[in-house]
Amino acid sequence: MTTPRPTAAHWLRGLIFNLWMGGSALVLGAVCLPVLLVRPDLTLPVVRVWCRANLAALRVICDIRVELRGLHHLPSTGILIAGKHQSMLDTVAPFVFLSAPSIVLKQELLEIPIYGWFAQRSGMIAIDREGAAKTLRALIKAVRLRFDEGRQVLIFPEGTRTVPGAAPDYKPGIAALYRELDVACVPLATNSGLHWPAHGIARMPGVVVFELLSPIPAGLKRPAFMRELEARIEAATARLMEADDVTAAQSPQVPSPL
Repeated sequence: MTTPRPTAAHWLRGLIFNLWMGGSALVLGAVCLPVLLVRPDLTLPVVRVWCRANLAALRVICDIRVELRGLHHLPSTGILIAGKHQSMLDTVAPFVFLSAPSIVLKQELLEIPIYGWFAQRSGMIAIDREGAAKTLRALIKAVRLRFDEGRQVLIFPEGTRTVPGAAPDYKPGIAALYRELDVACVPLATNSGLHWPAHGIARMPGVVVFELLSPIPAGLKRPAFMRELEARIEAATARLMEADDVTAAQSPQVPSPL
């Protein structure tokens, strides 16, 4: 797997897209701000509209298309999804392909004006990553509440965005959720970091794939669960990135127009 080298066109497209993304958030957030006070139940649909608009803009501006695979693996009951995290796109796309997602994110994000307000009111789960046992207890309680509401809870077991090809570092929090909630866990693989890197503004054209894998059934011991989760996510992610390499190699090496 090779990481694509960005060109000036990729940086320019990324800059234009970032301006669109930030500007649209400010405009939509300001216009819909009364929703936070009057109809908090409409906050999630507003967030979904913004995310759909961003995926459409991503395709038009950066020539990046998002594809979902494996939706049939999602059970109809409380869903715990454990995803590979390579890009900010991993927190945008779920609002398009999941009916009512609730994403576990770091507490600091709630301090961002507009973004934080909507994240809080739309039922995201914010955690203090330094809180140890207290944070874990609060997380388990919050996930139970989201399950009772019929939400799909998405957590990134590595805790932060990683560079494609980097050694995995899965944290134990996901195992505690899996054990305490006694639910199946659906792994989620992606190649998003090849097209929307964790750092920088360059955006690389191509197809970002999010692939939901077959659920890991409830009841496994912690070591077995962690081995299975990491093996499935990492193998599927590597496959998606290798397929991306093949597609890029077969494409004409001619820069697409801005």
